[in-house]
Amino acid sequence: MRDKKKTREGLVVSNAMDKTVKVEVVSRIPHPLYGKIIRKRLLLKAHDEKNECLLGDTVRVVESRPLSKTKRWSVIEIIRRSEAAEV
Repeated sequence: MRDKKKTREGLVVSNAMDKTVKVEVVSRIPHPLYGKIIRKRLLLKAHDEKNECLLGDTVRVVESRPLSKTKRWSVIEIIRRSEAAEV
């Protein structure tokens, strides 16, 4: 059970840094009191070793050891390329 790492799927919103991408993970949960569905937005910085990710790509990230002050995730696969990247 110790080796079970968290994985998330999200959209790449920034790739301006070297070997780092910002990934937006959106989850839809009911409000604890009122029950209305709300969207929670989480921004993660993930390690992209080969600088493959482009803006708009859907990626899967996994938690890892601290790689820098704010980087705690790594990209393990690109699920879907953005349509702007294909052109």
